[in-house]
Amino acid sequence: MRAVAYLHPRPVTAADAFVDVEMEKPAPGPRDLLVKVEAVSVNPVDVKTRARTDPEGKPKVLGHDAAGTVVAIGSDVKLFRPGDAVFYAGSNVRPGTDAEFHLVDERIAGHKPASLDFAAAAALPLTALTAWELLFDRIGVKQGSGADRRSLLIIGGSGGVGSIATQIARQLTGLTVIATASRLETVDWVRKLGAHHVIDHHQPLAPQLAAIGFPAVDIITAFVGTKAHAPELADILANEGHIGMIEGDGPAGFRPEDFGKLFQKAAALHFELMFMRPRLGTDAMLRQHEILDAVAKLVDAGKLRTTMTERLGPISAVTLREAHAIVESGKSIGKVVVAGWPA
Repeated sequence: MRAVAYLHPRPVTAADAFVDVEMEKPAPGPRDLLVKVEAVSVNPVDVKTRARTDPEGKPKVLGHDAAGTVVAIGSDVKLFRPGDAVFYAGSNVRPGTDAEFHLVDERIAGHKPASLDFAAAAALPLTALTAWELLFDRIGVKQGSGADRRSLLIIGGSGGVGSIATQIARQLTGLTVIATASRLETVDWVRKLGAHHVIDHHQPLAPQLAAIGFPAVDIITAFVGTKAHAPELADILANEGHIGMIEGDGPAGFRPEDFGKLFQKAAALHFELMFMRPRLGTDAMLRQHEILDAVAKLVDAGKLRTTMTERLGPISAVTLREAHAIVESGKSIGKVVVAGWPA
């Protein structure tokens, strides 16, 4: 089967940053789906892995998000059958999705939204799972228009996770959504996604929040720049507030005095790692199947929209190098998707 891999960490500008390779088509295990991949999207974790992990000349296939069609199933599969269209974010302990055929445990896959094509669907899984798990499973936000009236600050509202978190919070909860964006096009993007207020994360946050009537916020989700913003977060968080973060180096930005402030506020810190459940290898993974199916239904009902903003093709070394360059620039909006295979 065809796949795209890398052999050594290389700058994305290097011609050999990625290579097209032929690999053996995998066979499904008992709970696996064998998926013919039609589209993938690029996440910051893919860029970071390419920069930090050296496969020492052995082809390493990256990619997490994928959408495609089930072509074979394992002996114990119960949730899907061949011919089903699926979307999923995969696992960081298995080969990546930048391949013509890919194995995924059925418990972390969802039925693709019927209203989206494969490319538009491939933009959603990793970020939707991250946002959903952080808001509802970690922080404990209550769903329903009148169930939770707290304020939510989303730092990085126009990024991949921020773009879907803004929609989920606005459509499924009663939270007041304040998103950050710094350019005219990103401000416009997050407003269209449903943010009640937009502030600039390149400027001090406290005075901007005060100007719109929020001297403190109840919940902060830090999707980008956690380390840089950490000292300010301790000041703008309300008493008994919650901070959710996805970057592994986030806590390093807090100074001892910041932790002292958070302690005095009885604040809670939450860490979200979407790959934790797939890594367990137990039925705790089934939660991700449930979330993705719920997301698909919300998309088909018109309540959530794809966050795909750029669609490239076909899936090849050249195109994935272009996609990684866009994500690596730090200026992308929403998600970059690569779809289709060379003829």
